[in-house]
Amino acid sequence: ALVVTSAIALRVPLRTPMRRIRQSPLRATNDYLASISAPEPPAAAKPRALDENSISGDTFLGAFYKFTRPHTIRGTMLAAFAGVVKAIGDAGGLAKCWQWGLLPRALAGLVALLCGNAFIVGINQLYDVDVDQINKPFLPIAAGELSPKRAKLILTACALIGPSVVFALYPPLIVSLYLFGTFVGTAYSVPPFRLKSRGPIFAGLAIACCRGFLLNFGVYYAVLEALKVPFKWSPGVAFMARFMTAFAGVIAVTKDLPDIAGDLATGVPTLATKFGVGRVAAGATLALLVNYMTAIAQGVFGPFKRLPMVGGHALLAGFLLRNYRRYRQVGAEDPDAVKGYYKSIWDNFYLEYLLYCFI
Repeated sequence: ALVVTSAIALRVPLRTPMRRIRQSPLRATNDYLASISAPEPPAAAKPRALDENSISGDTFLGAFYKFTRPHTIRGTMLAAFAGVVKAIGDAGGLAKCWQWGLLPRALAGLVALLCGNAFIVGINQLYDVDVDQINKPFLPIAAGELSPKRAKLILTACALIGPSVVFALYPPLIVSLYLFGTFVGTAYSVPPFRLKSRGPIFAGLAIACCRGFLLNFGVYYAVLEALKVPFKWSPGVAFMARFMTAFAGVIAVTKDLPDIAGDLATGVPTLATKFGVGRVAAGATLALLVNYMTAIAQGVFGPFKRLPMVGGHALLAGFLLRNYRRYRQVGAEDPDAVKGYYKSIWDNFYLEYLLYCFI
């Protein structure tokens, strides 16, 4: 044991031939000093992980920020912005549609969406403390930065504010969509439904339904209703509802890649625990490439602007392949590489909403 400890401490390879060890004490000392002063070779660059773990939860605002899962909040805000832009464009343009009186209603609608988002991701943390302590120890409840009592108060406020705003300002269809989305998001985490524990298909459908179809269709419909423009399916909103539902399904699968340790420990069935991280990442990348190829085909043969539909989606497909290649170069099972790969999928998700405004 003493030999092993000394070898590690002095960074001397255990398999060094004896003739190399037999040297003068002065030479050995010089070699050791040189070894500890020499700069280490640069490590392979790893994709950066999600940013919540870099935020301090020492204050309530910091803990609240992490509790809302900012990367999902960004997705909701971009979806709302892109849906508003697309609906106004389809209704005749900003000059024709603009009314100052609609601004408070639009802001209130955004608040309702953010409350729904915060409620769904927050209640998941409340019921997943054990698994989060393994997979996401930086989350505020798992880290002890936010007490379950305070978390319940935040969730209660979200559950009251969001539906109240929707009931007061929007038509029955939007109310129904909002309540259905909230129910599905709650059923994902809460017994007796707990869809995430019933297999990857149920979990994936829940996320794809909420973040794919309901969000994109609901925002577009709500804006047209506020503008008093009759709803009709435009090629753009039909494409976006289909494309983002498929994309959200991929997110539902890849979100489990960084969480495989906790899911195995707590018995949560996911595709990653069944087939392995590397295979699922490859399959998810292939599924997104097919999604991009169909978008490019629709841009060539459909009633869309070719530059954003063909060129934009080809560019995003290139980003996807580049990030997947970087992830594989670091290592299919490397935790930081897996988190970085998952983050890059969200980056492509965000960029899609920018394309949506121009297709």
